[in-house]
Parts: sequence; structure tokens; C-alpha cells
Amino acid sequence: MFNNNNNNSIPISLSDEESDELGRMRVRVRRKRKKLGYRFKNEFLRRVVRSLVKYWAILILALAIGLLLYEAWSIGWKSTPPVVKSEKPSPVNNASSEKNSEANLNRLDPTTRIIHGVRQRCLPILPPEEIEHLEVPLRGDSSSPVKKLLYRTENDAPLYNSMPEEQEDAARFNLFTGNQTLKQRGEMFKVNETVTINCGFYSESGGFRITNEDKKYMQSCDIVISTCAFGGGDDLYQPIGMSEASIRKVCYVAFWDEVTVSTQESAEHRIGEDGFIGKWRIVVVRDLPFVDQRLNGKIPKMLAHRLFPHSKYSIWVDSKSQFRRDPLGVLEALLWRTNSVLAISEHGARSSVYDEAKAVVKKNKAKPEEVEVQLAHYRHDGLPEDKRFNGKKALAEASVIVREHTPLTNMFMCLWFNEVVRFTSRDQLSFPYILWRLKVLKNINMFPVCTRKDLVNSMGHIRKAKPLII
Repeated sequence: MFNNNNNNSIPISLSDEESDELGRMRVRVRRKRKKLGYRFKNEFLRRVVRSLVKYWAILILALAIGLLLYEAWSIGWKSTPPVVKSEKPSPVNNASSEKNSEANLNRLDPTTRIIHGVRQRCLPILPPEEIEHLEVPLRGDSSSPVKKLLYRTENDAPLYNSMPEEQEDAARFNLFTGNQTLKQRGEMFKVNETVTINCGFYSESGGFRITNEDKKYMQSCDIVISTCAFGGGDDLYQPIGMSEASIRKVCYVAFWDEVTVSTQESAEHRIGEDGFIGKWRIVVVRDLPFVDQRLNGKIPKMLAHRLFPHSKYSIWVDSKSQFRRDPLGVLEALLWRTNSVLAISEHGARSSVYDEAKAVVKKNKAKPEEVEVQLAHYRHDGLPEDKRFNGKKALAEASVIVREHTPLTNMFMCLWFNEVVRFTSRDQLSFPYILWRLKVLKNINMFPVCTRKDLVNSMGHIRKAKPLII
């Protein structure tokens, strides 16, 4: 009756309806789990919202600080000049450099730099309305150790009494400079209340002849800006950015030789009947004293106090540059405000005379043997490897020189001129030596390169000056 072959197991059968019912139960269970997860997410979102409401002020502050840091970083990155690899000059590069020079002409936009995270102008010049009412101060430095400076001429005691072995040392001197032995060179650094010194214009036969009409004009200048182009060199760039006060009070004088006059006339740049081209009074110099045109250019650059005997202040600008600031404002910013008597820009790349000498030789700007003779004298005298002046570089760039004509600054410029005549015309090499040797001149403003860039538009040299043929 009963089948015992299946170990007494009782089979249980399931109908189709029961199978479907179990399936629905499983589905319901899964849906229940999803609902729990949804509640968990809602709870998490509510907690996030509560945190945001509670700490919103802190989050906004953190975001603002982050934005400020990003802006400061981006400004600093943009102001960093790109590194340009030097390349050999080619006709294409020369053409592009001429276009860049034309783009620089007549630019008045200020040059700026970032100091402590703040962008500032490199030359803090007064606003135009203040410059218009600026008075030239009457300053007298009673504390200066030099009260009077006398210039040697051929009428003084003869200076050509050197020993035969010293004649070679004086080979570069001539009737314009007067001879100067090494012994006399050392004596000229001695500081007294009255100093007698060689400072060019030694003999009437020495050259650098100027007409009486030009001399009369130059003697009338109280403040002068000067430049020069000998041997048909650079073009003449008109000064810009002047106030009406500076136009009235300042002389603008450009020294040319006859070669430059001819070169400029061929380019339709002719001197007017009044002797001017634009703002510049053109002074034509005849009988230049040196074969080296660079040495001839040092005369108006360093001896402005001799060419303009009644001037109180002078500003020298190299012929490759366009002066673009108000002269009175420049004097106030670089001399009067800083209580300085001489302002000159630092060298942009080096601070050591010996490193500069290597660069001069490498760029073929002077003969290696001449540079080595100069360095040998400086080493013998003890000039330090890396001389600094008041914490700044003593190596100067010297394309812009701003100075007051005092007996001490005039003495400094005479010594500097004699040094470039004796050794090389690269005045960057001799400037630190004179500064170091003449220890009494201290109130010098060695301004940074960016200040020089604010003073002038750099155009570069247009053409090479022709050497003087005798």
C-alpha cells in the first residue's frame, strides 16, 4: 500500500500559484532593502546641508584666500621676463630688431615691477602739476672735502717731463688731455680743499673745436640734457614727456661732427637756421682729438662741467636711447629726494670688474692685451673681486648719468675720463675703480635697471660709427 523505496521521504509538490507567490515575496524583500539605502542617503545629505549652514562663513573665507593666492601667483608669473637664447645676428634678425626699435619710439607707458607682492613704478616721479611748480634748489655742500677744482693747461708747469720708461704709459694721451704719468695719476686722487687736475681741453691745439656762437649758448645753460653722435652713428631722437617748466628751463644739446651732419642731411634731417632740430640744439664739433670715436664720445659724456661751465645739473643720454621723462622730475626723484649728487644705473648682468672684463674680451669690445694691462693695475692696487657700494653693485651700466656739478663730482668725472683714455674706452671697467679709489664721494644713487628703462626708450645702435681718419 505504501512504497518504502524512497527512505520514508514524503514528496511535497508545489503548484504554479505558490511558486509565483514566493517570487513576489523575494521581490518585496529586495525593494525593502532599497528603501533603507535611500533613507541613508537622505540622512547623509541632511548632515551635509547642516554642516554647510553651520560653517558657511569659514568656507567662503577659505575660498577667498585661495583666489587671492592664485591671483598673486599669476601676476608674479606674468611679470617674469621670458628667457631668450642668444643667437648669431642675421639679416632677418636685424630687420626684426629695427621693427622693435620703431615700436619703442615715443612710448610713454611707465615701467613697473613687483615689490613685496605689490606692483610699483620703477621711477616714482612727481605728477605733472607738481613738476610745473617745482623750484630748482640752491644747494651748497659745505661738508665736501673739495671746495675748488682747477684744470691743468699747457700754460702750467710742463707735464712732458716723464722718464723714458714711462713714455709708453702715456701713449694714448695727447694735446687734448695733456700727458699724465703713472706717478701723476696716483697724485690726482689726493683730496684737498683745492685740487688741480687734468681734465681735457689742455691745449687750444688739442682739438674739439666749437664755434663761439655755440659756446655762448652753452654758457647760458643752467640745466642741460646732452647726447652725441660722431662718425655718422645713431639717429637723433626727440625727447618726450617734458613739462612746460622743463621746456623753459632745460637745454637740450646734441654734439655732432661733420660726418654725422652729412649722414643726417642725406636722410633729410637738416639743421635749421636757428641751429636746432626739434628740441635739440645741434653743436657741430670740428677737429676731434681721438682716432677712436668711442673716446671722442666720452668728452661730452664725462666732461659736461667743462662744456657747460655755468650749469648746475646735467643729464647724459646715450645716442641709442630716447629720453622720455621730465628732466626736472628726474632730478627731483634721483638727486634731490635721495640727497644724492650723482645717479647712475647698476649693471644688469654683473657686479665684478673682472667678470665684466672677460665679457668685454669675449664680445670683442676691446683688445685682450689692453684689458689685461688695465686689470693688472687694478689687481696691483688691491681692487676687490666683487666691489659693492652701499649694498648695491658698483659696476655701472652708464648709458644714463644724472648729476649735480659740484667740485667733488667734477673731480670724479675728470678722473674717470683720464682712466678711459689711459686704458680702454669701456667705461664700465674703470667706474668701480674710481669709485673705490676716491673714497670721499659717498652720496651716489646707484638706481636699478628698471629705473633706467623707465627713463628712456632703448632704440639700439642704428649704424656703426666711422673711425676718424687723420
